[in-house]
Amino acid sequence: MSAPTMSPARLDLTRYMALAQAATPMRVEGRVSEVTGLLAEVAGIPGRLGEMCIIERAGEPVQAEIVGFRGDRTLVMPLGDLRGVQAGTRVVSASSLMTVPVGNAVLGRVLDGLGRPIDGLGPVLATQRPARAGGSPHVMTRQTITEPLATGVRAIDGLLTCGLGQRIGIFAGSGVGKSTVLAMIARHASSDVNVIGLIGERGREVREFIERDLGPEGLARSVVVVSTSDEPAPLRLNAAWVATTIAEAFRDTGANVTLLMDSVTRFAMAGREIGLALGEPPAMKGYTPSVFAQMARLLERAGTGMQGTITAFYTVLVEGDDLSEPVADTVRGTLDGHIVLSRALAAQNHYPAIDVLASVSRVMPAVTTGEHRQDAGRLRELLARYERSRDLVQIGAYQRGTDAALDEALEQLPAVEAFLRQSPDEYDDLAHTVERLTGAVYPARAG
Repeated sequence: MSAPTMSPARLDLTRYMALAQAATPMRVEGRVSEVTGLLAEVAGIPGRLGEMCIIERAGEPVQAEIVGFRGDRTLVMPLGDLRGVQAGTRVVSASSLMTVPVGNAVLGRVLDGLGRPIDGLGPVLATQRPARAGGSPHVMTRQTITEPLATGVRAIDGLLTCGLGQRIGIFAGSGVGKSTVLAMIARHASSDVNVIGLIGERGREVREFIERDLGPEGLARSVVVVSTSDEPAPLRLNAAWVATTIAEAFRDTGANVTLLMDSVTRFAMAGREIGLALGEPPAMKGYTPSVFAQMARLLERAGTGMQGTITAFYTVLVEGDDLSEPVADTVRGTLDGHIVLSRALAAQNHYPAIDVLASVSRVMPAVTTGEHRQDAGRLRELLARYERSRDLVQIGAYQRGTDAALDEALEQLPAVEAFLRQSPDEYDDLAHTVERLTGAVYPARAG
């Protein structure tokens, strides 16, 4: 008995597909009922946390994100200025999460906190736009860190050697030179791609960083995500997630990515503003509990994956040079090392102002040779001996010959300082840095 045949009319679904694609989707609308601080309450829009909607004010519409619920009202956080919004303003649900352009199309571009181009070079023609929301790699899929990353900064490569996939913090007060250190890493790091997030940055410094510090060569292999200090807190917060999502997309292709974020402190401040607006009780120094949970999620998304790596450098603004304040303490406990910039060194015109005795790289033993670690340890010993007796030496109370170890440190100090000082345009590869380190601490073996 032969199988029944189906008529051509039943097999041809083309016209039905065309009708479905041409159909107008259901438009879910609501109205603004109340605006308090950073929040707008909307009646009539059921939605999911993280879903996007549009506030249709007079002039340019404002994008907003659903961040909570209060009774039968939806709480949305506008990602722009609310001026011109009034009670009854229409709100339209986008019925989707925020997406981010990724891939080679974003290289050399400058984006805002929503992933939109702000460099005047036209739209970003990205073929992929994953959701901004993401998670850290599973702990069992992370590859171990075994290869070094050359940053081009001698003090880091020689004494605080970083590995591909490491996450490290740069702790500094304002005006100590952290942006210059980031620019040096961006120009010279031995990675495939740079993703740079400028979070809460001064508007004046953005173009200076891109044109003067980063330069055309650095920008060509970089993506810059910018949200200045005058923009709403949700936009500043979102810029950090956008930069991380772009870095993850490059990592998933097998690339070695350097993620540079300045700064985590302003990310935390934006989170505090939002948390307080949502009614969260303040915990430490006014920071709400959700801030510390968000920081952990942000920092854990970097690192190694199944194929590529994200080596992340996060700057932390230290209030009053106090490394024990809540944000600095939390970040230092989460990351794989910390680089401390010293105001005292900067005052002596010692740049980069890296305090190597207060800094550490937790993966350095896994990515360096025994000889390299021995030379780095000796340089630390020489510096520590000098620091213990600095005051006596400077006031002339110390006489040579009293302490043989201190005499040796004083003799080697000029070579050590010459190794640690470096102009922004100066560059050494990792092999030459290790060679210079040996020459600084063992002059007889130099060359």
